[in-house]
Amino acid sequence: MKRLAPIEAWFAQQGWRPLPFQRQSWRAHLRGESGLIQVPTGSGKTYAAVMGPIADLLAEAGVAERGSGRGLSPGIRLLVLTPLRALSRDLALALQQPIEAMGWPIRVGIRHGDTPSSERTRQLRTPPQILITTPESLALLISNPKAPELFGQLQAVVLDEWHELMGSKRGSQSELCLGWLRALRGELRTWALSATIGNLEEAAQVAVGVGTVPTLITAALRRGTAIRSLLPEAIDGFPWAGHLGLRMYEELVAALDPAISTLLFTNTRNQAERWHQCLRYACPELEGALALHHSAIDRGEREAIEAGVKAGQLRWVVATSSLDLGVDFQPVERVVQIGSAKNLARLLQRAGRSAHTPGGTAQVLFMPTNALELLEVSAMRRGLAEGLVETRRPPRLPLDVLLQHLVSLACGPGFVPERELRVVRRCWSYRQLSDADWAWCLRFLEEGGECLGAYPRYRKLQRAALRPDGRLDRDATPEPGQPFAYVVRETAIARLHRLHIGTITADRAVTVRFVRGAVLGHVEEAFIGRLKPGDVFFFAGRQLEFVRLRQMTAQVKATTRKSSTVPAWAGGQLALSDLLSRQLRQEVHRCAEGDLDSPELRALEPLLRRQADLSRLPRAEELLVEVCSSREGSHLFAYPFEGRFVHEGLGFLWAWRLARHRPSTITVSVNDYGFELLAPRGYPFAELLELHGDALLDQQQLEADLEQAVNLSELCRRRFRAIAQISGLVHNGLPGQTRGGGQRQGGQSQGGQLQISAALLFDVFEKHEPGHRLLEQARREVIEQQLELPRLAAALQRLAESRWVLETPRRPGPLAFPLLVERLNSRLSNESLLERVQRLVREAQRAEGTG
Repeated sequence: MKRLAPIEAWFAQQGWRPLPFQRQSWRAHLRGESGLIQVPTGSGKTYAAVMGPIADLLAEAGVAERGSGRGLSPGIRLLVLTPLRALSRDLALALQQPIEAMGWPIRVGIRHGDTPSSERTRQLRTPPQILITTPESLALLISNPKAPELFGQLQAVVLDEWHELMGSKRGSQSELCLGWLRALRGELRTWALSATIGNLEEAAQVAVGVGTVPTLITAALRRGTAIRSLLPEAIDGFPWAGHLGLRMYEELVAALDPAISTLLFTNTRNQAERWHQCLRYACPELEGALALHHSAIDRGEREAIEAGVKAGQLRWVVATSSLDLGVDFQPVERVVQIGSAKNLARLLQRAGRSAHTPGGTAQVLFMPTNALELLEVSAMRRGLAEGLVETRRPPRLPLDVLLQHLVSLACGPGFVPERELRVVRRCWSYRQLSDADWAWCLRFLEEGGECLGAYPRYRKLQRAALRPDGRLDRDATPEPGQPFAYVVRETAIARLHRLHIGTITADRAVTVRFVRGAVLGHVEEAFIGRLKPGDVFFFAGRQLEFVRLRQMTAQVKATTRKSSTVPAWAGGQLALSDLLSRQLRQEVHRCAEGDLDSPELRALEPLLRRQADLSRLPRAEELLVEVCSSREGSHLFAYPFEGRFVHEGLGFLWAWRLARHRPSTITVSVNDYGFELLAPRGYPFAELLELHGDALLDQQQLEADLEQAVNLSELCRRRFRAIAQISGLVHNGLPGQTRGGGQRQGGQSQGGQLQISAALLFDVFEKHEPGHRLLEQARREVIEQQLELPRLAAALQRLAESRWVLETPRRPGPLAFPLLVERLNSRLSNESLLERVQRLVREAQRAEGTG
């Protein structure tokens, strides 16, 4: 195609030849198609997606194969949506490279929460031709009354790392914004990018919306991933979560090479802080070449770290998911995964940070934090060799996101309800939105619903008249029967709404700053609330002494005093994916058959032998249940290998169903491999299993029994807190403001005030409007997402078809021991967890000596 000549010319100048899938993508775009591009990380999918739209831009500017053309008028033609701010900088650099090399008359802009206000103002006044932004910043732009003019020339949207957005409410927010843009620009083309997603067809359909047939572009490019595990010298028979962990730091340091650029990934920010602290003390010679990167660290420091990695100045960086996605670190040669990634797609993403070039082989060093994680990495290696990757499902009808979106539109250009309903239903997640749900949303926003009509702050929408030419008169009230649009007239309501646009909810953040100096980052208010002046903690790679809290800023100073206190952030628990659970069961089956065909399984041989001696190893078609007694009471251990969240539901379900037949207090503890039920001594677990085993797996009354088994009302109350934030029912305070405009009063934080407000509204709705749509949403999210009811039902079905194997070991074996530790970890005691575990080990060893 002649239109692609400038693109081909730039590739030729670089000494490159476009790959077939790249040319296929460009031509599909120029034919007016939309769809999804899936190729391995580092294969060039960014240029596959953006060069077609850029070819359109160059044709508009009159650019031939070479030359600058006549220029382009300001106005956004290409919108690139990315889930991470760090990605936006990399994308901008990738786009600037051909633009600057060829002298193309195209301007690229970046817009997100960290963009200076002066730059944001300039973008509104003279918009760039290409804008890279996040879902939250796009929603904020749409809440501007001039949004139709701002996006009036838009031709294409690229959704980078679509798998990361699609499975969350950020994806729902993106869908709604895209729906509005498509209604504004009928010929808008959409291209989603993903390297790691299992349900390609559904992901593509969600990206392009209802009524459009997506084009799928893939390539038979295989990118190797070489995984090597760091094996402990000896594995005892008493594994527990974290029992290897930092004890193996010497082996890790010995396996690393300061000359090899390395990213070390952990699953939580807390772990990242601890490992950075450990490596810093173990390798003082790396001062200045070792860094810590996670989302709570100040933006300026994060950007400096990313630049240092790309320049080769930083050799080792300890990171979390803040560097998971498509950030291009070509100097990085190796990735270390500390602890199981719990998910094949996550491991693929992290592995892709090394050898980030087409045809490269990713090098991953796995460092287990407990011995049983070696089973998981062996299962992961096999799953990756088979080309397996998890699916992502979009949320179903999240009305809280829809309510936020409608208020954004009303703050901006306004919306005509009948017309907007058609637009919303073309969004995949809302395709089944009923007339009754739509009417409820409008009434809720216009009148405050059944309960909140007396409060002006909840009557957000007003009706504004439409002129005969269809234009909106924001200040005119329509006559009865006259066409109208919804708008927000109250400036205070619009301002408050814009400050809280987004679907990411968390405890209120406190800024951490030196008393006289720089900002270090932010931690959750709940952590700071537990500190007293003089307390020492470790954050952002520094040992800090807490001085005081002022205006939601924790003032600190550097100290040489030692401390092991590290901030903890909410949402750090990861569970095995459904796909990895299936692979793990096959791995355990191989062990039971004596087929130890990987380095990890061979290293586990002493532990596996101990388990087989005390009890047995279950085959794939078996459910192993162990019953034993100790001075703590009667224990039941079950090993479905379905992941932590499914086991949580199964454990409470079994406890409740057993207690119906023999009432007792039963304590539940869970991990990714199984669950423990602990009852008083003499509780007849074995007898009850013999009489009522089938009833434990019954699915007929699953949801009703689950509601009885867990404190569903309390779980819904907690879930409702986030829903209330997203929907705009409660707000997490204004930036830099506390209650009363000063410090915390009476020991009650603004975060606590939010909690009280959400809890109060929950009680009001439950009492006076039990059919409230947001209460129903909270219950559905708890059942489907937190308790994973569909996956739980599938697990019950599988277990019902399995052969039960009941063992009565003299004492808990290697599979049971981590469950004992899980329970100890949640119990208050004057002993540390390590002291309690060591006592358990001594007792077990004494029992073995006399058994």
